[in-house]
Amino acid sequence: MKTSVYPPKPVPGDRIAVISPSSGLPGILPLPYELGLRRLRADFGLEPVEYPATRRMGSTPQERADDIHAAFADPTMKAVMASIGGDDQIAVLPLLDRELIRAHPKPFFGTSDNTNLLMLLHNLGIVGYHGACLMTEIGRPYALHPMTADSVRAALFTSGPYELRAPERFGDSGRDWADPETFRVEPDSEPADGWIWHRPERVVEGRSWGGNIEILSWLLMADREIDRDPAAYDGGVLFLETSEELPAAEEVFYILRSMGERGLLARFPALLMGRAKAWSFDKPNGPEAKRRYVVEQREAVLRALAAYAPQTMAVFDVDLGHTDPQVVIPYGGTVRVDGPARRITVTY
Repeated sequence: MKTSVYPPKPVPGDRIAVISPSSGLPGILPLPYELGLRRLRADFGLEPVEYPATRRMGSTPQERADDIHAAFADPTMKAVMASIGGDDQIAVLPLLDRELIRAHPKPFFGTSDNTNLLMLLHNLGIVGYHGACLMTEIGRPYALHPMTADSVRAALFTSGPYELRAPERFGDSGRDWADPETFRVEPDSEPADGWIWHRPERVVEGRSWGGNIEILSWLLMADREIDRDPAAYDGGVLFLETSEELPAAEEVFYILRSMGERGLLARFPALLMGRAKAWSFDKPNGPEAKRRYVVEQREAVLRALAAYAPQTMAVFDVDLGHTDPQVVIPYGGTVRVDGPARRITVTY
């Protein structure tokens, strides 16, 4: 698997670009956005700088591409952070000046639809950071989650190994971001059972690749950013997560089956599967429905691995996606999965 370079890290006092490469939700849901800006200043010592489309719902792909170019080209911006995800960043990709971005490598933070930009950076040989959208993680109601804050701080400011830990509790449901009362109480949480290991007989260390599985499926369909030679991913650590759209277990299996038929799945000796989000405002599942959804999704992943990557080690319920807390995964960076010791270490 290709080697990517870690871009220089910011230090407290530096400026950080805040952009909306997908959706301009800051414009209609300002409370978590403004809270995230305040925390970047107060908790991380960074000075956030907004770009023209950051708060603009309905901005064009070209306007968002212009913001990306401006953020990467500005030498005073020492990192770039997405405000939130969305669903059409794929339309921005063809408009991006890859040589401009390659010439100005910077740490980029984002999840979900930002898988598009993270994969582009990976293909340019630049390590990105899957995690820490401004509104969802930095602007979390009431307070930053301590585990999220620790991971984000390490990814932002330090270089070297960082061991992931399983939380004792996690949050899956949410409250209305338009209601100020949402931000005055700690989000709901429930007990976490820890990671679930499949075939933990060996140690795998490799470069990470993956992201949101629904976005990966769109990139596969559009034939963008994914190498046509599956051997390009040999020895990597695959990480995947699902969104608040709550894709059915069968849909997750179909996507993984397509990756298997393309020869991708078997290239990865280890898979980190994010804790499945099982609740949304559109699907407010109760405890039993949530449990069933999570089990069915895990079984779908295992079925795909059995068919296409029977030797792959997998770890389920890693808090790397639409989860609270959320850990940052270096995209294209080194990840070590130690099955016998039940340890996961990333290199920031």
